[in-house]
Amino acid sequence: MSAEQSNFYSTQDKILIATDCIIFGFDNQSIKLLIFKRIVDPFAGEWSLIGSFVQNNESVTNAAKRVLTEITGLENVFMQQSQVYGAVERDPGARCITVGQYALIRIEDQDIELVEKHGAVWHDLDEMPNLVLDHNQLVEDALSQLRLKASYQPIGFELLPEKFTIPSLQRLYESIYQKKFDDRNFRKKIIALDVLTKLDEKDKSTSKKGAFLYKFNRRKYDRLVEKGINFKL
Repeated sequence: MSAEQSNFYSTQDKILIATDCIIFGFDNQSIKLLIFKRIVDPFAGEWSLIGSFVQNNESVTNAAKRVLTEITGLENVFMQQSQVYGAVERDPGARCITVGQYALIRIEDQDIELVEKHGAVWHDLDEMPNLVLDHNQLVEDALSQLRLKASYQPIGFELLPEKFTIPSLQRLYESIYQKKFDDRNFRKKIIALDVLTKLDEKDKSTSKKGAFLYKFNRRKYDRLVEKGINFKL
């Protein structure tokens, strides 16, 4: 190997690689996004997604998992890569490519003290402040992918507690798709899919009569997948 060949890598421009986490949560009323006020320049003090540069000893996926655990204390949650953003001028701080990755968590499972320690705040999607850099676009792209995936997989159940009511499930999907479903048709459709197990328990937090609680039955769902199922509601 010639000296020119051996120096090939060292002569190339160095580009930073980052990952930004689009962390969605559900509080039984609406989908929320976890953001914080940036602590470094440029744009210190402005609202931002939570991210990190990828370290030499970790993959992009592991970098995102690290960020998620550091902020929320959670591990083994649903996370998926959305898109890569590499516009030359996207970050005035340095030439930096970022990989957007969205996560779905149950807000009730988070480590509240950790979240508050990092200055992170949950915001309703329809009340979002403007975000730095191209982070608004990262959120829009992640939402598009979430809606697409929700049409053929029961991804919404990643955001629900283990036990939930049909009205709570409906509010979740209305929040994902940003539209209202007919109550009777939604219940009829979701029951017909036969992927829920009805429990002998009721949630009486909103009325004396209460609403029956359900659990998601993954075993039944997996069997339906083998046969070919469209989860679109």
